[in-house]
Amino acid sequence: MALKVHRPTSPGRRGMSTATFEEITKSKPEKSLLLPLKKRAGRNSQGRITVRHRGRGAKRRLRIIDFKRDKFGIPGKVAAIEYDPNRSAYIALIYYADGEKRYILAPVGLGVGDTIMSGSDAEVKPGNTLPLKLIPTGSQIHNIELERGRGGQLVRGAGTAAQFMVKEGEYALVRLPSGEIRRIRNECLATIGQVGNIDQQSIKLGKAGRKRWLGWRPTVRGSAMSPRDHPHGGGEGRSPVGMPGPKTPWGKPALGYRTRKPKASDKMIIKRRGK
Repeated sequence: MALKVHRPTSPGRRGMSTATFEEITKSKPEKSLLLPLKKRAGRNSQGRITVRHRGRGAKRRLRIIDFKRDKFGIPGKVAAIEYDPNRSAYIALIYYADGEKRYILAPVGLGVGDTIMSGSDAEVKPGNTLPLKLIPTGSQIHNIELERGRGGQLVRGAGTAAQFMVKEGEYALVRLPSGEIRRIRNECLATIGQVGNIDQQSIKLGKAGRKRWLGWRPTVRGSAMSPRDHPHGGGEGRSPVGMPGPKTPWGKPALGYRTRKPKASDKMIIKRRGK
């Protein structure tokens, strides 16, 4: 993927960059793999806002992505590389030998006409899915399962890849993009290669309106609010927050405060991220 930098014909165009979509080979999605997608604007089932600053944006339809990769022993041919508005990565349309069509995440190096396969007999090459116990040490992998048969849950964003480090009995040690080293069972599936669309993180939106197209509403600084609306509010002119550290609108510490709750899978973490 390459980026296109626009000429500064307006303040919004100055510094703006967009993707050239050179890898995209099909503009319209496969109708049989689409579902309607209703916008929730950050609201939960009770109608309360649980995720702030979301709303509106361009209308989208959901692409059904095959994260389980459970077509074992059946070869599939890449028919097209497509854009998915619901994720940062590109997706590949696969035509399987038995006539079924599915979408998968498109890794780096996978092109139209290539053949992919899932299962223990699959070759170790980008796009193929194998159990961790059959993947060579040091390989780059993505779309990694945490529970066998549940489907890939880890490393699915554009340009990301985990490294398969070593095998220890019934478990494999995997270094995730965050730096966390995690123990995962050997029978869990993972896909070979790095997720495509590597330059996605380098895109500069350039103007506020483009952020609105993506469904993001404006964010107001707490210091610009009144004391009743935010702990940082009040004061004449630009005032410091007036406390040892910043807080959220609900009074919780915003920096250096652990918010992750204990989980049963914490024992699988060998090394935390950032340490």
